[in-house]
Amino acid sequence: MLISHEIPPFFDESSQILILGSMPSVESRRQAFYYAHPKNRFWPVLSLVFNAEISDKKAFLKEKHIAMWDVIATCTINKSSDASIKNVKVNDLKIILNKASIKAIFVLGTTAFKYYQKYYHDLKIPVYNLPSTSPANAKLSLNDLKIKYTIIKEVLEK
Repeated sequence: MLISHEIPPFFDESSQILILGSMPSVESRRQAFYYAHPKNRFWPVLSLVFNAEISDKKAFLKEKHIAMWDVIATCTINKSSDASIKNVKVNDLKIILNKASIKAIFVLGTTAFKYYQKYYHDLKIPVYNLPSTSPANAKLSLNDLKIKYTIIKEVLEK
């Protein structure tokens, strides 16, 4: 089924890093915000990395100068399965990059990184590929993810 990304990019002019996923899950699309599935470990990982309680996700992102969006604008996808993604059209990252001073981009998961490399390989911004926090990527523990995601905090503190 062809799905259009309907969650707007989350950023403001003070955003310093951009976190990109592939395409919002069914639950994220339903709730109209990123990483909304209760079994996705994205928010618990950021909570551990920043040693912070995240009750208001948008306020947390603004305070930490984090922008969020996804690589894919439209695609054919079966439910929330990245492995099923086909017929990809990508988002125009210039919407964010022309307004915020992004100093690094973090691309989450193999699928997002594959399309990022294909369509955005010419951007002159450092890019980091981090493992997916999806419940489908259960091979990494919460602590393993925390260790890998600590680079986000390190880049923000530079």
